[in-house]
Amino acid sequence: MPNTVARDLEPIGQSWLRRELGLSVPPAGSESYVVAGARRTEVHGSNVVELYPRTYTPGSTVVAHLRFAFRHEPLDLGVIAATMKAIDPAVLEVWLQSEPTGASSRRAWFFFELFAGRTLDAPDVKVGNYAEALDPAKHFVAERRNSPRHRVADNLLGDSSLCPTVRRTARLEAQIAARIDQEARALAGRYDPVTLARAVSYLYTKETRSSFAIEGETPTPARTERFVSALRAAPDFDLGDAGALVRLQREIVDPRYAAGGWRTVQTFVGETVGGYREKIHFICPRPEAVPGLMAGWMRLTRRLLDSRVEPVIAAAVSAFAFVFIHPFEDGNGRLHRFLIHAMLARQGFSPPEIVFPVSAAILRDRRSYDAALESFSHTLSPFVSWRWTSDQALIVENDTDNLYRYFDATAQAEYLYDRVADTVRQDIKEELGFVATFDRALAGIRDVVDMPDRRASLFVRLCLQNGGRLAGGRRTSFAELTDAEIAAMEAAVRGAMAGEAG
Repeated sequence: MPNTVARDLEPIGQSWLRRELGLSVPPAGSESYVVAGARRTEVHGSNVVELYPRTYTPGSTVVAHLRFAFRHEPLDLGVIAATMKAIDPAVLEVWLQSEPTGASSRRAWFFFELFAGRTLDAPDVKVGNYAEALDPAKHFVAERRNSPRHRVADNLLGDSSLCPTVRRTARLEAQIAARIDQEARALAGRYDPVTLARAVSYLYTKETRSSFAIEGETPTPARTERFVSALRAAPDFDLGDAGALVRLQREIVDPRYAAGGWRTVQTFVGETVGGYREKIHFICPRPEAVPGLMAGWMRLTRRLLDSRVEPVIAAAVSAFAFVFIHPFEDGNGRLHRFLIHAMLARQGFSPPEIVFPVSAAILRDRRSYDAALESFSHTLSPFVSWRWTSDQALIVENDTDNLYRYFDATAQAEYLYDRVADTVRQDIKEELGFVATFDRALAGIRDVVDMPDRRASLFVRLCLQNGGRLAGGRRTSFAELTDAEIAAMEAAVRGAMAGEAG
């Protein structure tokens, strides 16, 4: 919890429900408390603490705190789903009888029947405006699917089998307003098609090598080629086809670890300490939960695309939900990053034929990537009961499925937006600039000496690596050239470099 919460504060809304009902779920990303003093907000990374004066104290009943949550808080569906499974249905039925057309009572009714899977003893609502399940001012939402029984507009990103949420934060709003997609298109538009095609070819290879490097692997030329081909085909990849995902996994992993379907064993992410002892970082969902979670993942991903949810947020929700489910024994991280590209390409966020080498940006700052993953895994770990068997297999002893179904993906969305901006402004810009500079330099030195392609390219590369001059130790590599010719060729390279800088 944030440091503020360590003070003697009175929880209200979702934090009250979590405490009073003894819910075994992580705290909401945005929590509310009553405190002496004025209304204020404290931001702790991606998490928020809202402090209210005592006049906001809602009372001491479940209904009072649900009403407060629906009116004032972005909803954490992990808390809401657990609440609906924990409370007595009669409490909600009495609430509905007293407020049959109230927006909050109808939303509570909708969430109860969605998450608890039970029907309340209440007649369908016949009149009145539709209340939105999630407040669009507080959440990123999908297109409405009306539920006539409750007169509630279901704008959830997913459904009861898998439904992350993303809160509207000031950081995300600023990232969206920056329009990094337009910046990328403007950057690409500055270069001729030949230069662009050569730069893009390298960007695909850079993304591939970086994605494998994150996993501590160096791919063979054949595996590199297969992954590059997959990235190029990402805009047309069928994200709703389980078979396509299995085939892609088989293409990018060592053949010995190719999957025939979803995993059937318990897996975890960890590291070996001292050569023999495992340090656990993340325990994946139980294998029996994977088919249902992946069916939910495919529906979630289709809904994100069909609803035109903001592209980077949609990519973050889909890709991080996938890696948290960990549906295969191997290759999940590379597939997770492939899905980022597939989602951005399918939505037209990345320019046609251009890949954003997000993995290169991740690789430059592994700590922030780990932090984005751990913001999910660390909140889960207190609620997962597990043990080692005698043959060192990990066994999960409690029902953890909902921990992976309903999670707050705000931190992951903010993280991905930063990486996309970083890769556009550094990797893409640098590679386009390098290719253009290289071509100018190549043309310039050929005006001095008409050299074979291989020799000319080598001269340019060596000069570019040394600030525009041929290093003294490399002079013998071009013994056929005079000092005057080398000086003129070096000047041509420096001129090309200056042209790019300008």
